[in-house]
Amino acid sequence: MTSTHRKSKFLVVFKKEFKESLRDKRSLGLLALFTLMYPLLLGVLLHQWIDRATKPEREGIVLAVIGGAQAPTLMAQLKQKNITVHATPPLDEAAIGELLRARKAAAVLRLPDKYATDYEAMRPARLELWFDSSTEQDGRRDVEDVLNAYGANVASARLLAHGVSPAALSPVQVQRYDTGTTAARSAGVIGGVLGFLFFPAFICGLSAAVDSTAGERERRSLEVLMAQPVRTWELVGGKWMAAAALAIVGITLELMLAHAILSWMPLEEIGMSWRVGWGRLLLVCLASVPLSLCAAGMQIAVAMNARSFKEAQSVLSIVMLVPMLPGLAVSMLELKTASWMYLVPMLSNQTLLRETAKGGDIGVLPFVLTFLCSSVAAWAAVAFAAWRMKSERYVLAV
Repeated sequence: MTSTHRKSKFLVVFKKEFKESLRDKRSLGLLALFTLMYPLLLGVLLHQWIDRATKPEREGIVLAVIGGAQAPTLMAQLKQKNITVHATPPLDEAAIGELLRARKAAAVLRLPDKYATDYEAMRPARLELWFDSSTEQDGRRDVEDVLNAYGANVASARLLAHGVSPAALSPVQVQRYDTGTTAARSAGVIGGVLGFLFFPAFICGLSAAVDSTAGERERRSLEVLMAQPVRTWELVGGKWMAAAALAIVGITLELMLAHAILSWMPLEEIGMSWRVGWGRLLLVCLASVPLSLCAAGMQIAVAMNARSFKEAQSVLSIVMLVPMLPGLAVSMLELKTASWMYLVPMLSNQTLLRETAKGGDIGVLPFVLTFLCSSVAAWAAVAFAAWRMKSERYVLAV
């Protein structure tokens, strides 16, 4: 009976705090904002990337050519590669720069007046390829490939005319074999972006955690709660679970939305793939539950030390950046995945999702370590908060 009675008190505190959080528009606004923001931002970035990568194939490449009549064979090869050649009258450097800044052409190819003379005399015939690197015109590389291939073909034909095999100029032939999978490339490229998907665990329950501690103490309603026959761990536990519940809901919905967007995007167009199934995703979501508990526990413990609601928000805005530092350090130092990474809260979740996205079998241990490391930190924060709440002088700041 005693255990059931204590459990009911814990649930009463939890229900009370959770209902108040649902009535708080600020808490619901943060929950909705950060649940939708990162997945939609990821989708927009990938869509722009795919659109830019496939634009030359869909619309073709526009190349402005000055003096193209001197090289009809080259013009024909450019057209065969889906490059639209626009004959352009002579332009000075300023006019060429203005043309490129207006993005009317991916590049400008200018043939000097003595190009034909040098070509017929078998002297190096100079070609001028003008481009603006700030506009990120991907079609420029395709133009360079055609020009290089054209130069190699002309060189081979001249060697054959003199009775020399073109193979003599290539004594070594290099063959490239890429053993990296599309899933591994995807995890490496977008792994840094995926790491930010776990940051809402520290945002979605922030308002509820601060309001139920520093806010109630500022309104003097915490004195009424402490006067009730309720133990400190029941008070702290109820507030903790109410804040963590919002974070759990937010991060779970966010991961599912991000998974749906990544599964729908045609990542094959940019040489990537997303091979995380719904089963693996649910395991990742389950492993992220302790991270939400850890975030809520840390926020409860820190907010209890603040003398006012504003002070709690100010301090927590700085404290929330601490869990992101290990992930940023690993990314900047380009460290390889190691077992110790699964022992650091938030970094373990980021590493787990990145390795899962590669499509390989990582075993059960990373999931267990990820779950346990945040769980231990969460219980430690809640135990500290419950211990400090036993002192009324400390909690009420008198």
